[in-house]
Amino acid sequence: TKEGCEKLFEEKLSGATRDRPALHNMLDHIRRDDILLVTRLDRLARSTKDLLDIAERLNEIGAGLRSLEEPWADTTSPAGRMILTIFAGIAEFERALIYQRTNTGRRAAKERGVRFGRPKKLTAEQTALAVRLVSEGTSVRDAAKLLQCHHATLYRALEVNRSG
Repeated sequence: TKEGCEKLFEEKLSGATRDRPALHNMLDHIRRDDILLVTRLDRLARSTKDLLDIAERLNEIGAGLRSLEEPWADTTSPAGRMILTIFAGIAEFERALIYQRTNTGRRAAKERGVRFGRPKKLTAEQTALAVRLVSEGTSVRDAAKLLQCHHATLYRALEVNRSG
């Protein structure tokens, strides 16, 4: 109020939660030339990515962002915009490193024989039993009931078994 804010928004949920009603309501109310003033940046967003997403949204609207506790966080000044741009670059670099490390780890795991994705519903023995049952005249739906799986799961297993 001392800073001259015309409208106040208070959030009851943690800043760590991205889906916050008061945040969405506030962002919907912001118009061109408005300035979003926060007490501290960690009250607005807990991650750099979320903060930069919000800052970018404000920029697209033509609004600014200022923090009372962090005077360097002021997108209404050229220096503040530069610092936020540097943070955005660092965050992008960090995301690229994470992506690179994840891919390297995933490739190494695959080379060690690690299988990704959901576990198979049917074992090789169950699939072999299903093949035998169906070849002996049991319907796929009845065989699926015996194996306690969905008939679509069994159809896929039979198709893989046929082609593989």
